[in-house]
Amino acid sequence: MFSFLKKDTAKDVKALEDSRGDLKPAPPITPIADDPPPRPSSSWDTGSESPFTPPPAWNLDALTTPAPKQEGETPQIGPVDSALTAEFQQPIIDVIKTVFDPEIPVDIYELGLIYEILVDAEKRALIKMTLTSPACPSAQQIPQEVRYKVKAIPGITEAWVEIVWEPPWTKDRMSDVAKLTLGMF
Repeated sequence: MFSFLKKDTAKDVKALEDSRGDLKPAPPITPIADDPPPRPSSSWDTGSESPFTPPPAWNLDALTTPAPKQEGETPQIGPVDSALTAEFQQPIIDVIKTVFDPEIPVDIYELGLIYEILVDAEKRALIKMTLTSPACPSAQQIPQEVRYKVKAIPGITEAWVEIVWEPPWTKDRMSDVAKLTLGMF
């Protein structure tokens, strides 16, 4: 029935060598290592072979932490200066528009994650923002990126990002550009 599976491969190789003259059998494959590398043991190890075991260094609590901390700092901002806030608002928005959620091809400003931008008399900025979900996988990365990019603006002496959950983020907060980009019209 499956006669093609019973072909004599040595005979086929010899016939090809005779017809082409340059076909040589491949050398035998030698294994690089006899044993697979040992699996790291962790508190997750149940003894069964699972396809994925996360390394013990991962901070799994970060997925459920409501507000990521910024190196133990609390925002040190004085009374808001409306003139400086107006002066720095557009440069701050411009750098925030360079921060993207890795899972969504739209910047966080257009997504409606930025709630408030404040600057005090000493040119310290406070950005109040939210995340699409408390379990956002980028809950630590996005606020830190915002903070360091805002802090890099000439004239800004310090920057903090405060994560707020009220009002909760909804799709209605997205700009028309974001809705169009994501096909949500």
